[in-house]
Amino acid sequence: MRIQDLPYPDPGVPDARSGPHLLWWLWRNQLGGQLKALAWGLLHFVAVSALPFCVGLAVQAVVERSGSRLALTGGLMALCGTAIAVGDTFLHRSAVTNWITAAARVQQLLARKAARLGSALTRRVAAGEVVAVSTGDVEKIGWFVEAVSRFTAAALTVVVVCVGLVVYEPALGVVVAVGLPVVGLAVLPLLPRATRRADVQREKAGRATELASDTVAGLRVLRGIGGEELFLDRYRRASQEVRHAAVRSARMWALISGIQVLLPGLLMVAVVWHGTHLARQGRITVGELVTVYSAVMVLNYPLRHFEEIAMAYSFSRPSARRAARVLALRRSTDAGGVRGAEVPAGDLYDPATGLLAPSGLLTAVVCGDPDAAGRLAERLGGHPAEAGTPVLLGGVPLDDLPLDSARTAVLVQDKDPVLLSGTLRELLDVPASGAVRAEDALAAARCADVLDALVQGSLDAADPLDSRITERGRSLSGGQRQRLALARSLITDPEVLVLDEPTSAVDSHTEAWIAQGLRRLRSGRTTVVFTTSPLLLDHADRVVLVHDDEVVTVGVHRELVDAEPRYRAVVTRETDDERAAAERNADLPGRGALLGAFGPLDEIEESA
Repeated sequence: MRIQDLPYPDPGVPDARSGPHLLWWLWRNQLGGQLKALAWGLLHFVAVSALPFCVGLAVQAVVERSGSRLALTGGLMALCGTAIAVGDTFLHRSAVTNWITAAARVQQLLARKAARLGSALTRRVAAGEVVAVSTGDVEKIGWFVEAVSRFTAAALTVVVVCVGLVVYEPALGVVVAVGLPVVGLAVLPLLPRATRRADVQREKAGRATELASDTVAGLRVLRGIGGEELFLDRYRRASQEVRHAAVRSARMWALISGIQVLLPGLLMVAVVWHGTHLARQGRITVGELVTVYSAVMVLNYPLRHFEEIAMAYSFSRPSARRAARVLALRRSTDAGGVRGAEVPAGDLYDPATGLLAPSGLLTAVVCGDPDAAGRLAERLGGHPAEAGTPVLLGGVPLDDLPLDSARTAVLVQDKDPVLLSGTLRELLDVPASGAVRAEDALAAARCADVLDALVQGSLDAADPLDSRITERGRSLSGGQRQRLALARSLITDPEVLVLDEPTSAVDSHTEAWIAQGLRRLRSGRTTVVFTTSPLLLDHADRVVLVHDDEVVTVGVHRELVDAEPRYRAVVTRETDDERAAAERNADLPGRGALLGAFGPLDEIEESA
């Protein structure tokens, strides 16, 4: 895989059993790139390690006054220099490619998982953690995956040099062969503690990121209640905890780095001391002593990769564990389906609650529990939180449809829709049937004042559709964001549109206009609205009362207000005391005549 070929056509199915399993899976899935980096790494490291032998030969040629051997040695050094340059260039290219492609694969997997889980993702994993995994964690994962090939090349080079020194000069080669494993493995006892400190740092950094994300998301509310300083103090404390944890982790890595410098230095001193005695005794030549000394000095370069791979694994392991935890999440239903991609049509029916939304009608659902309403809305869209009896569309279970087909058939807009940054034209550029124009959708959602606000905030936009929306629409009010999201849903024009409290943040006058526009624009299309607003309920073809996850009664708004006490309590926000008083008044004589006298007044008020 080359960088220019990204993204992957199919990133594959990850092994998300644990962080190490995910890292191993990523390494195996770019084996070609790893082998390429290993080959270039071997060329580079072996060429670097061959220089001391060339230097030793050159020194010996000077001592023996052999011009031909000196010229030959010069040629070998030039060849080694060329190999070093070529190997280093292509090793860096291969390593960066492996790093970026591994990180890109993880990002694609996370994006695919988020798309499949939908709103269920943030119920299972904090939004801040998802952000941390998809940004900083993927870089650390990519770092370890690409560092494996360089470490393998460095380790093989150390073995080759040790064998070469033992063959070239056994008396000193044995000292080097025994000392290098000690140097390479001396820091192993310190790695568990360093890893734990790195884990603590990552955990605290993740909490600080979540706190920052939550604070930014609620900044408007915090300013309204004067709580920004309180949350700022919390973030200060969290960031200081991250700093202290980072310092403690850095101390341990500094100790490891110091050991990696000290022990090779001691090995070099031992080799020079022993080699000097051997040279004075005439058992080795000066050239051989220079060769062994230079080889030990040059081996410090590949030995640094032992420290790097330990650090990369220590930093990537918690990142991979978090990524694996997100990737291991599963939908309660299979996303592949067992039917074709054809989108069915007909009545929408939920066997679990008995809710029926007839085809082509506007059905309003009243539910006293907002959380239960949200769960039921997700069920109707084929996104149940738990496995159960599937919702039927035209008699076809939504769970049997591929995920894309199910989402094309039924669109669910939750009570807190998200607006992406960009122009309004880009926001409304969504998959749609083409039957609904943007102007009609914006008019139905009563967005005239929203367009004016966007144009005022974008002075260079001549067309309102070219005006810019800030991140998550933070420059707009809650009602304005809600209406833009409604217009986006109306443009999509799905077979079934499910709206969860689409007008909870707008005033009653605007809500009345939206109710009329919604009914007009969705005429002949199936629409389900979860609401307790009398203005919306009065425009519905049928109203369904759901209580304790079960349909209690079905009718129209005005009939249910008079006939169903539970419906009236939810819609009018009637308290228990008021309900009891109403029941007592119902037993009073002459109440019917009194209500009849006030009947015309009700009609006059409604017509007004």
